[in-house]
Order: sequence, then structure tokens, then C-alpha cells
Amino acid sequence: MFKGKLRTKFLLSLVIVSASLTWATLLVVRHRVRLQVRDEIFEGLRSSVVTFQSLQRQRERMLDRSAALLANLPSLKAVMTTEHAATIQDASTDFWRLVGSDLFVLADRSGKLVALDTATAGFSRSEAQGFLRRSLGDGETRDWWFGSGHLFEVFLQPIYFGSPAEHTLLGVLAVGYEIDDRVAEDLSRVASSQAAFRYGKTIVVSTLSATQQADLEREAERFLAAGLGPQDVQLGGEKFLSTSVELAPGGTPAVSLSVLKSYDQATAFLESLNRWILGVGLAAVVAGSALVFLISTTFTRPLANLVRGVHALESGDFAYPLEARGNDEVSELTAAFDRMRRTIEQTQRELLHAERLATIGRMASTISHDLRHPLTAILAYAEFLSEGSPDAQQRKDLYEEIRLAVNRMTEQISSLLGFSKDREALRPVYGSVGEVLERAIQSVHARPEFRRIAITFSQEGGGEGWFDSGKLERVFHNLLLNACEAASPDSGKIEVQARRTPQGLEIRVTDNGPGIPPSVRESLFQPFVSYGKENGTGLGLTAVEKIVQDHGGQVSVERTGPEGTVFKLILPLTAPSDEVAKV
Repeated sequence: MFKGKLRTKFLLSLVIVSASLTWATLLVVRHRVRLQVRDEIFEGLRSSVVTFQSLQRQRERMLDRSAALLANLPSLKAVMTTEHAATIQDASTDFWRLVGSDLFVLADRSGKLVALDTATAGFSRSEAQGFLRRSLGDGETRDWWFGSGHLFEVFLQPIYFGSPAEHTLLGVLAVGYEIDDRVAEDLSRVASSQAAFRYGKTIVVSTLSATQQADLEREAERFLAAGLGPQDVQLGGEKFLSTSVELAPGGTPAVSLSVLKSYDQATAFLESLNRWILGVGLAAVVAGSALVFLISTTFTRPLANLVRGVHALESGDFAYPLEARGNDEVSELTAAFDRMRRTIEQTQRELLHAERLATIGRMASTISHDLRHPLTAILAYAEFLSEGSPDAQQRKDLYEEIRLAVNRMTEQISSLLGFSKDREALRPVYGSVGEVLERAIQSVHARPEFRRIAITFSQEGGGEGWFDSGKLERVFHNLLLNACEAASPDSGKIEVQARRTPQGLEIRVTDNGPGIPPSVRESLFQPFVSYGKENGTGLGLTAVEKIVQDHGGQVSVERTGPEGTVFKLILPLTAPSDEVAKV
């Protein structure tokens, strides 16, 4: 899912919805307009065809009547009675001019052509004779002749001697008019479209360009198979809608007229319409985006302020200003959050106060418990010294016991003082950490209860550097005491290893004790955490961590378990800075 600001989601959603609606509207409008334009074009084509058929019928009736009148002229009958071909051919010119047709043919009673007059060059007597015999053989009085690229509609009329009822045949008269460029152009101009006349698969004449006419001839098979209904055809890279009509129904080959209207020209305005719709859609998207931006600001600004307040609360800032304006849901949420924030702040204060009291109580209990034993010992030994008459050795032993009790109390008080300071002042000097470790080992090993525990020390590389020797000895002393107390008095082994690394001096203190219990592993370095020690204060490791961190180092439990525990220290041992050396 998209992740971003709420305002960005609003704007992106609007752009997607607006763009989708715009494109959907564009496609629907384009489709509907195309259908409407197609219907209108087809209706126009049909009207053009009907108009041409009406004119065609008028012309046919006129030629038919002209042929009938001409066949009854006495002068024509007189010429035909001569049965002399040259005489008939010479006289036919006047009759042809009289009727005003494009083709004029006379034949004798046997059907042999005796006269041919035509306004078109190239239509031969042999072609006329062939078509004449075909028409007479079929008994047609109206036929279509096509030869040498010329198409004629021909009307035939018999010439009788005397009355037609007597059936004395003198010959046959045929007159016709040509379907030529003039006819196609007149039809194209009236129909505001392109026209093409076909004789079978051959295009006789058309108003199409040469390229378009060649494409139409290649589409002849499909045209004939599809019938006379509306058809879409691509000619010369231009799309046309076409309809056809047969001029000689049932004739073979078929004579037909195709009227074609440019679909691209008729729908050219769709491109303009598309641009307008697209422009309006873009304007709507821009205007809607601006409107949503202004509206979303009303909602997202208080939400953004509320989010900043949540982040401030997360970082502990309870004073971040929050204003709840209005009575809407966002204002109610802001007011509720502000109340919750004040409640959390009050609860936190109460918890901190309770924690301080609990800490003071634990500290008082620990101090009273830990100092009671040394004070009891001091009091007892002091009574022995005052009431009895001990000898010199006894006084010396009693003094040593009192001194050990005082040292233990001093150590506990120093731990408490160190814990109470955020950053204890260091007094670094240049020296060897190895010597400090050896002193701490000797100090711990000198205690009677730890004398049988084996403590070994090894070092790789130099251990010189700047550090507070007294505090660092206290760190090692506490770690060694913990290790000795964890190990068995009879079989305990403590191993101290020091190794120089690029990060500083790396020190490991390893014992073979039972390991740190899981119950205190996570809180081992926290104050007052102790386990299994009769006189433990729970501040030893806390002091260790604090002193090491004051030196810029780190202390951690590297490993613990039934095989023992390993404490790891890293000490940078860098030169003293003003901040570290400051008291």
C-alpha cells in the first residue's frame, strides 16, 4: 500500500479518479459519436443512392421512349428497307444526333450490325456486335454493354415495316448512354461522397484517386462476398464507409454502384472534441487538486499538529503546544490527546516520586543491614579491649578485626558515594594496567577465605596508558571478589587475561563458578541487585560499570553458564581531556 502524507493520498486519489473518469467519458463519447456519425453517413449514402436511382429511372424512361419513337420514324424504316449497309451507316448519323445518345446501333433482321455511332473512341464494331447478339439472344430490351473500358446502358427496340402487329421485322435499333467520368462526378457532387461504378470485379469509372481505386479493386472479392450493406474499407490510408446498389439486378456479370464516404473526414471533428474533452478533464483535475489541497489543509493541518504532539510525547516533551479549534472530530481527538498527555505526565511524576521513595527505602534498608554487622563487630571487639586484659598478640588481633570492619564500612560508603554522582571526577595518571591488576589480585588473594582459589594473570602487548589507578583497582577488586565468591573455595580457578587491541586494552575475568542465575542476568548492573551473597550490597557491579564508562570504556558479560562466567572490559586508555580531568 502507498505510504505517504494524508494530503498526498488525497491529491493522488483525486488525480487518479479524475483521470479515470475523464478517459472513460472520452471513450464513451467517442464511441457514441462514432456510432452516430456512422449512422448519419450511412443514411446520407442511402439517400444518395436513392437519388441516383431516381435520376437513372428518369433517364431510362426517356431513352426508352426516344428509342420507341425513333423506331417508328418512316424515314428510319425507309433507310432500313434498303438493306444496304453503307447507306444505312451514312444515314444513321442524322438519327443518332436526333436522339442525342452516347451510343447508336442499327442491325438488320438477322441481328447483323449495319451501323454504329458513338461519342466514345475505342468501342469497336466487333464488341458492339458481340453484345448485340447476346442481348438479342437473351431477349433483353435493356442491357449493359462493356468494352474497351466503356460501360453503356443500352435500350433495344425492334423496327417493323408497317404496323408492329404485322410483325414484319426490318431490323433492330439500340441506343445507350455511357457511365463516364461526368456521371460519376455529378453523383459525387450531389452525394458529397466518392462514387465507383463496377462491371463485375472491374471498376469502370470512379472519383477515387489512383491509389484508392487500386485498393478498392483489391477489395473486390470481399465487397462481392459481403453483399450490398454498409461496409468499412481502408483505401489509401483513409477509412471509408461504403454502400452499394446493383444497377442490373440478376445480370451476369453484375453492374453495381458503390458510394463511399470518407469516415476520417466525417469524424475529423472528433479529434477536436477529444482535445476539448481532454483539456476540460485536465482543467478539472487541476481545479479539483487545488480545491482538495485547500480542503485537505483544513483536515491535515490539525492532524499534522497532533502527529507532532505525539512525536514530542514520544521524546518526553509534555509541553508541546496543542490547540483544539472547532467542534469536529479532529478537535475532539486533539483535546482528548491533550488530556491524556497531562494524565500521563501526572502519572509519571507520581511514579517517579514513588520510585525515589522505594529507592531511598531500599538504600536505607541495605545500608542499615550492611553496616550493622561491621558495627556489631567493632562494638564487640571494643568491649573486649576495655573489659579484659588481653596480651599484646590479642590486642593486635582485635585491632586487625576492627580495622577490617572499618575498611568494609568505608568501602560500602564509597560505593554509595560513587553511585550518587552522575560523573565522578577522575585523576588520570600514566601507568601500567597490569601492575594495577596484580595489586588487585594480591589484595583479594590475601583474604583468608580465598587463599586456596587459583588466580592466574596473563598479558599480551603493552598495557600502559592514562587512567585513574585507584578507581581502576577498585573495578578489578570488585570483579575478582565476585569471581572468588562464585567459585568453589577448594577447586575455584580465576583467570585474568589482558590483550592490546586497536580499540584499547581488552581484559577478561573468567571463573569456573555455576554462572549467573537467569533471574538477575538482565539487571546485573543495576543498583541493589545481588544474588546468593550474605553480605552483598548490590552496588559492586554498578560501581564497576560507572567507573569503566567514566574512562570511556565498556563492561559486559561475554559468557555465562554452568561452565563459568566471563566478564569483558574494554579500556581506551587515551590521553586525559579537560572534561575527564575536571574535578
